[in-house]
Amino acid sequence: MKSSLAIIGCFLLGCLAGYAQWLPQSLGEGRWSTALLFLLMGLVGMSIGSNPRLKEIVRNIGLRSLLVPLSTIGGTLIATALASLLLSRWSVAECMAVGSGMGYYSLSSLLIADLKAAELGVQSAAALGTVALMSNLLRELFTFLGAPWLARTFGPLAPIHAGGATTMDSTLPAIVAASGPSWALTAILHGFLTDLSVPFLVTFFCKW
Repeated sequence: MKSSLAIIGCFLLGCLAGYAQWLPQSLGEGRWSTALLFLLMGLVGMSIGSNPRLKEIVRNIGLRSLLVPLSTIGGTLIATALASLLLSRWSVAECMAVGSGMGYYSLSSLLIADLKAAELGVQSAAALGTVALMSNLLRELFTFLGAPWLARTFGPLAPIHAGGATTMDSTLPAIVAASGPSWALTAILHGFLTDLSVPFLVTFFCKW
């Protein structure tokens, strides 16, 4: 919870700094965001590759274990496609790109802002990236706060589905507390595979 509030605080501070023009104008140029995006992608690969449970996760990947992340990804994409019917500003593909973040707010927001800049313009692409940031951050916060209720009402898998890509790290303690320790490996495997899908899905829907 504290880390999520810190992220929101940093985001609001960045908005204030940009609005007040405290930073050099060159920081808003595309080459900086692209460089940061490449750095973030490298760090994502490093975090996945250095996971001490990577071998265990890979060994446990089977057809049945794939059903949990696949249903999370499918359900998220269907829900965002339906939500796009209520949003006239953004297309179905753009809404699905936002949903493809799966709770991974930092990567998805940067990817969307960078990939959509040429098509939508820098301002509109930044606005869509901000939507991705807030919606995926709220997904993580909802999992933190709602895990006990989700597990009690819909079963132990519900908090795992809700957490998306965050279930192998930030929301794992809340999920274990709500669903039980026996679901820890399922949550880690789910988070690993969902996390892995984010750059591919976001890129696909941004280019669609």
